[in-house]
Amino acid sequence: MAAAAERTDELVREYLLFRGFTAALKQLDAEIKADREKGFRVDKIVDQLQQFVQSYDLAALRDYWSYLDRRLFSRLEDVYRPTVNKLKTSLFRYYLVHTVQLFALQAESSRMKKEELEVEQAVVHHKLPAYVANMDRLGDSELDMTCSQRSTAHSLQSRGGFLSSFLSQSKKGPSRPAHPSGPSPTQTGSMLLGKKEPTNHQSAKGKEGTVSCKDGKSHFSGLVAGESSSLQQRQKRLQEHGKERKELLSKGTFQGQSAEKKTDISTAETELCSELHAEQTETSAKMPAGSAEAVGVRQEQPFIVLSQEEYGEHHSSIMYCRVDCSGRRVASLDVDGVIKVWSFNPIMQTKASSISKSPLLSLEWATKRDRLLLLGSGVGTVRLYDTEAKKNLCEISIDEDMPRILSLACSPSGASFVCSAAAQSPFSHMDFSAVSSGVKSMNQVPGKLLLWDTKTMKQQLQFSLEPEPIAINCTAFNHNGNLLVTGAADGIVRLFDMQQHECAMSWKAHDGEVYSVEFSCDENTVYSIGEDGKFIQWNIHKSGLKVSEYDLPSEATGPFVLSGYSGYKQVQFPRGRLFAFDSEGNYMLTCSSTGGVIFKLNGEEKVLESCLSLGGHRAPVVTVDWSTAMDCGTCLTASMDGKIKLTTLLAQKS
Repeated sequence: MAAAAERTDELVREYLLFRGFTAALKQLDAEIKADREKGFRVDKIVDQLQQFVQSYDLAALRDYWSYLDRRLFSRLEDVYRPTVNKLKTSLFRYYLVHTVQLFALQAESSRMKKEELEVEQAVVHHKLPAYVANMDRLGDSELDMTCSQRSTAHSLQSRGGFLSSFLSQSKKGPSRPAHPSGPSPTQTGSMLLGKKEPTNHQSAKGKEGTVSCKDGKSHFSGLVAGESSSLQQRQKRLQEHGKERKELLSKGTFQGQSAEKKTDISTAETELCSELHAEQTETSAKMPAGSAEAVGVRQEQPFIVLSQEEYGEHHSSIMYCRVDCSGRRVASLDVDGVIKVWSFNPIMQTKASSISKSPLLSLEWATKRDRLLLLGSGVGTVRLYDTEAKKNLCEISIDEDMPRILSLACSPSGASFVCSAAAQSPFSHMDFSAVSSGVKSMNQVPGKLLLWDTKTMKQQLQFSLEPEPIAINCTAFNHNGNLLVTGAADGIVRLFDMQQHECAMSWKAHDGEVYSVEFSCDENTVYSIGEDGKFIQWNIHKSGLKVSEYDLPSEATGPFVLSGYSGYKQVQFPRGRLFAFDSEGNYMLTCSSTGGVIFKLNGEEKVLESCLSLGGHRAPVVTVDWSTAMDCGTCLTASMDGKIKLTTLLAQKS
């Protein structure tokens, strides 16, 4: 369409030229130039935007964008709205950068002018002779004239009082070294400038020594003759004066400033070093007290917090909070059965919302079609929810005897998913009496681990759980779906071979329930967090081989307690992920009472080093997630008051 419009404009222009309608042709050119739509040609529209940016016309740029938004972008589908918003943000960022560059150039030019003024002031301050100060502005003829004028003035001065000037010079000579302390840069410059004057006088004295001093007139006439014959030598001396002047301006004037700057810098460095030494002393004094908690403190931060936003659409405690595979959307579930699907780039916006009549206990994104959610209920059903169509696609019944769907995990290929079903527990997940009475494992009940086909939504098989069927609390696949790791209520971690569909190995991992399990980035080990407060790394090539073990505070492992007025206490047992790794697997995000905490994983040391506290929460954080799909890492921390903090981090590469 754009090419056809351009071709038509050319034909109309040729016709008007052929008929001689110059006024109409001028009007046509003016109308085409003023056409904002530019024939819907992308290159013309971009050129117009570029012109506004380069002319620093912000008002025209905003007006033109509003016109394009009204005429073009507002008629697009909603799926393109985030792209249009991102284009708008990038355009105004480009304008801002272009304007800042202009200001930087202006500041640089003003700085250069200021330096030139300082140089000129330094020249005036040193009181250079007129013939030296103006030497670089003189031509050859003017230089000869200046030299002749100076020689004539010097001869007249000598005639007026040679003996008095001679005596005064002889008296001034020995008085110069009467400054034991080092001369200032200004005095040094004046002394450097005065080097050639004694040379001239000494040459004059040498000539005067050869001439007889009996007759003053003959002496002065010989002096004038000698000076007129050494005109070429004086020109060389003037050139030497010019070189010394440049050296003086480059050394004398800036040496003082550099010396002052070096003094200030050295003083600042001394103060900074003393402050750092004092901080290190205080830290080293405090470390023994905190070492009992087996958690160290790192001073340098490997991440920069770019932003932290809050999603507050939930009104009860969060159970699950997961980012999809693309890193664009988040699905969150609270204890009231409210599901929220929301995006955060470029703005935080709710895309879908649903309320379940039956209680929901688990949530997982489908892998390939990331618009689909798997929802496990407390009445033995699993639902497939379409977040774009905002409706349930299907609902399947798992087992009436085991109605609680504790965990869901979709394989990376998206062809199947595993489902953990368990019998009813005598304690509720919000029951504080279970904790206060000393009851540890609330899921010591029978359970099943099933494999389902995602397309047909039919059960494929049931895994064997040895030594006895037990409730599986958490599940996780490796990158290709060939391995599945599970953590159970009996404290055993099981590793399943998904090609043979059997348990490859199992070992006793924790004293109490296993709350959360994940593969490491190299997939040679698995990590687990249990009810005993241990964070342990296991070797998957040798059953039960412990690589490292760390103690975590109770606020990172649960049960999570939120206290209120009049002794009210709300307790929540862990449901979602309790820890997540960065893209390289060197850092781990965990829960705390005030926000997420990032630790550095040291395989050789027995202490977790705390690198960064994200903060921002007033209630205990119960689940976390760390998405590395985007350039900047996105950390999610969800708390018991229904608040979800989204923190964007930038890794500092060493």
